[in-house]
Amino acid sequence: MTAQKPARWQGSDAALRAVQMAFDVEAAVLDAVRRAAFENNLSNSDQIRRLLGLKVSCRPKRPRLTVTLAPEDYETLGKRYGLGAGERLAIKERVTQDLIDFARGE
Repeated sequence: MTAQKPARWQGSDAALRAVQMAFDVEAAVLDAVRRAAFENNLSNSDQIRRLLGLKVSCRPKRPRLTVTLAPEDYETLGKRYGLGAGERLAIKERVTQDLIDFARGE
């Protein structure tokens, strides 16, 4: 007896069969792909798909930056902003403002 999948899971079959491929290439190749992706407002992955003539997702991309922070990074940032390391939301807000100021040249 096979259980029926919930309707919301029906479309995930193709994604489950997808395989991520990584490429070890020289820095010039990485730079060229990243630059083209930036100029075309694409992710690096979508830029590679476009280059290879594959279908590119039409989903809108959320414009966001990411960084991985360790507990000691929160301690360092907390000291920088006069906050406790546990005040992660407040730290995130201050970092966001620093990024905005950076973009404005301040």
